Amino acid sequence: MKIAIGSDHAGFELKEQLINYLTEKNSSILDKGCFSLERADYPDFGHAVALSVLNNEVTFGILMCGSGNGINMSANKHAGIRAALCWNHEIASLARLHNDANILVLPARYITLDEAKKCVDAFFDNSFEGGRHADRIKKIDL
Repeated sequence: MKIAIGSDHAGFELKEQLINYLTEKNSSILDKGCFSLERADYPDFGHAVALSVLNNEVTFGILMCGSGNGINMSANKHAGIRAALCWNHEIASLARLHNDANILVLPARYITLDEAKKCVDAFFDNSFEGGRHADRIKKIDL
């Protein structure tokens, strides 16, 4: 599986740790930045990961900023993107099962590395259930 990953400066350290974790699990990672702790604007990376998903460069994306909110809002501006802000693994599972999320968003300043790894695993270990949820998903894009 190929995954695009991105963050602003607040999510940089978590992004680097998750890249290592996913690489150890044999995932192919497309790092869309940022590349240091220097101040960076979250919309730049939210849009970059969203476009990688929409252009089929990758299967899924992972994003993070301090609270997760700003980068999530940026990614969700793109029709066809269903970015889900997840702070625990149960929410990450439901994002895939019920919402067919294609980008996992993590609040870097409010989540432990251990819980972030559990979120990643839950997100990628589950798939969309369809059924009653499919009609709801169709209503998301205007």
